[in-house]
Amino acid sequence: MDPDHDAIEQAKARSTAQLMMRCGRLFDEIALARLRSTTGHPWRRAHTGLFPYIDLDGSRITEIAERAGVSKQAVAPLVAELVEWGALERIPDPSDGRARLIRFAVHPDGTHAIEEGLKVLGALEAEMAAAVGPDHWAALHAALTALLPPLAALHDEVL
Repeated sequence: MDPDHDAIEQAKARSTAQLMMRCGRLFDEIALARLRSTTGHPWRRAHTGLFPYIDLDGSRITEIAERAGVSKQAVAPLVAELVEWGALERIPDPSDGRARLIRFAVHPDGTHAIEEGLKVLGALEAEMAAAVGPDHWAALHAALTALLPPLAALHDEVL
């Protein structure tokens, strides 16, 4: 066995960033499994990974791709699947009649399709809050909320 193995494992265990990434991945995988079960669609991270880059009023595919740091060709088939599944819809761009915007689908009752996903996340959050205790969960939320602005600033600086 590599003599550095134990030291590396200990360093990983001490790393808050490593814990955040592991927890985020596990949380994401559970949420995706529940979406698959609930909707019957083969959800992948690539699908839900687009959601933070879509404005509620709609975004062009080129904007989504640019924000996500991928090509328009990578985004287009994912958007097509999400439109087919009823999660997204294409609407005319009011600023350019030739262009289309992608937005979260709006159901006849006025609710957005994104709300269904947020319910899945909310249920999972409630389970995790019960598992670690509401005080820990609230502290985690507060810490992540405080962490987001400096991370976003660093992101903008680096990219």
